[in-house]
Amino acid sequence: MAKEVSDVTTIDLFSEEKRPGRPRTNPHSRSVQVKINKRNQVKRDKKRGLKRVEFKMHQSLFEKLDAMAQTQNVSRGELIESILADVLESDEC
Repeated sequence: MAKEVSDVTTIDLFSEEKRPGRPRTNPHSRSVQVKINKRNQVKRDKKRGLKRVEFKMHQSLFEKLDAMAQTQNVSRGELIESILADVLESDEC
């Protein structure tokens, strides 16, 4: 069987040939890249003095927060942070 140039389904025949497209630039797999990026993000947050907080809430409260954040044009995290700061400031007085 002859090698047909237009046949791209038989990869084994074309393994030596250069394919068009962007060359691979990172030696790590995608899953390893994600872990590295996440680790770097945590380090950046730590330098900025940020701490990660995770909690569960009821769906209805989540939807209200989401709608409120969209109307104020801020992220949910920023909205929650501002609400907590306001409550804590009012308790101190």
